[in-house]
Amino acid sequence: MLERLRLFSGNSNRTIAEKICEKLEISLGKAGVCEFSDGETRVEIRENVRGMDVFVIQSTCSPVNTNLMELLIMIDALKRASADRITAVIPYYGYARQDRKAEPRTPITAKLVADLLTTAGASRILAVDLHAGQIQGFFNIPVDNLYASPLLLEYIRAMYSDCDVSVVSPDTGGVVRARAFANKIGASLAIVDKRREGPNRSEVMNLIGSVNGKLAIILDDMIDTAGTMVQAAEAIKKGGAIDVVACCTHPVLSGPAMDRITSSVLKEVIVTDTVPLQDNAKSSDKIKVLSISGLLSEAIKRIYYNESVSSLFN
Repeated sequence: MLERLRLFSGNSNRTIAEKICEKLEISLGKAGVCEFSDGETRVEIRENVRGMDVFVIQSTCSPVNTNLMELLIMIDALKRASADRITAVIPYYGYARQDRKAEPRTPITAKLVADLLTTAGASRILAVDLHAGQIQGFFNIPVDNLYASPLLLEYIRAMYSDCDVSVVSPDTGGVVRARAFANKIGASLAIVDKRREGPNRSEVMNLIGSVNGKLAIILDDMIDTAGTMVQAAEAIKKGGAIDVVACCTHPVLSGPAMDRITSSVLKEVIVTDTVPLQDNAKSSDKIKVLSISGLLSEAIKRIYYNESVSSLFN
């Protein structure tokens, strides 16, 4: 029995939280999260959490700063309500791409967010597909970084088992991820060599490896404006691929992303629900959403019982 477990949610991931509660056979914690008339975030925990093992689910996606403040204030409220342990469950970790000083006089905002979460009172972090592995080292508390690849693999095996597949990394930074994915389905590997000209802008330069006559699966951790993904798909199609499918964990899909995807050569874009979709993405025939709730519910259960979660890191 999960008698001492309480699960709360901010506004960004309430649907996932409800699915997790259903799987764990518990009720979602009672909390009010809203805004005062001046825009300040107001949080009220409406049940007793003294001595409880509490999990707060909140992706820091758009609106990023609002969702981040909701998470920080909820953690602070739970700490002051005498919760025993507070785990911040962050399916999508905002500011993760600002993980280093790319240019002089720029911040490392991913580290700042880690410091804020720790100072607010988080006892541990549960995340999904962090953009950069070193973010785990930004914390002085335990961090569990889960991977959505088992969900994506299961779907690919079910839908494309009869196809000759090539897994494509859209840049050199994702080669390790793409190679591991390719090995698990017995596929070949290709790489798109690109040169980035500025933030949210990229130019595809060359395709390394053969995709001729194959189903190409582009694998990335997130799709933001979809510029990289769409340009990569075009280069792959020119390389002779029969069809091009995209897989990613985090469907950020900001700005012109959906317009680009709709008019692209992509046959399908497979994503998870770490980031809630906008209406235009929900109605798109090209977007296939897989739920991360099963993976998170299993991790939460194991953390609650102080069991190993390492088997979920594959």
